[in-house]
Amino acid sequence: MKIFVSSDMEGTCGITAWCETDKGKDLYDHFRAQMSAECAAACRGAIEAGAEDVLVKDAHDSARNIDPNVLPEQARIFRGWGRTPLSMMAGIDESFGGVFFTGYHSAAEMDTNPLSHTMNTQNNFVKLNDELCPELMINSLIASYYRVPVYLLTGDKGLCDWMNAHCPGTVTVPVNEGRGAGCISIHPSVAVERIHNAARECLEKGREECLFPMPSSFKAEISFKEHFKAEGARWYPGCVKTGARTVRYESRDYMDILKFFYWVL
Repeated sequence: MKIFVSSDMEGTCGITAWCETDKGKDLYDHFRAQMSAECAAACRGAIEAGAEDVLVKDAHDSARNIDPNVLPEQARIFRGWGRTPLSMMAGIDESFGGVFFTGYHSAAEMDTNPLSHTMNTQNNFVKLNDELCPELMINSLIASYYRVPVYLLTGDKGLCDWMNAHCPGTVTVPVNEGRGAGCISIHPSVAVERIHNAARECLEKGREECLFPMPSSFKAEISFKEHFKAEGARWYPGCVKTGARTVRYESRDYMDILKFFYWVL
């Protein structure tokens, strides 16, 4: 079995402030190490459960955060950006047997992580089919597009609760609980241990119960913080400006939605 691991940072155990996610700033080195340790724990668990190949996509900021030396030798890593609409999922295809998400975070306009956002900090919200859309939703649908189940999610409690409601088969490991501009976190070593154990056990789940539900059609909406972002977005073919700061795009093909997000979001 091949496992694809997409790793972000704003849902890493203990992280609370934007400066902690930026290279060269306060505590970045600590959280880079924790992000790496959590990703490595997920990889080890998958390998112990029988995975023969693990591909890690570093999916935060520069996409050059994870220390490759801490990963097991069976793991490969995709560093940097592939410049494709797959974005945080670049490298996935139908040959993979499962997907893990580590270090993921709540969506823009969710109050369950002080760093809640969707893809960037330039929008008030992103919605898909009238629902707030976290990066997890975008990427879980990419997995389903290739008929690959999502077995594991680690990150903040608000996002884990969201996933439990949308795809109950997926195993979740909450490591932080957002409280206003702060969060309550478990111990970093405990987070690594729980992720390792969950990754080892989650592959026993049924494939079909871990496939994220795929709608038959899609309506994407973006509310930008700055009105001129919407003015620029309306020039994307098929995009409709619906307000001073809002745009809408619809399609029956999810790849069209991903292309829209790639160029507009």
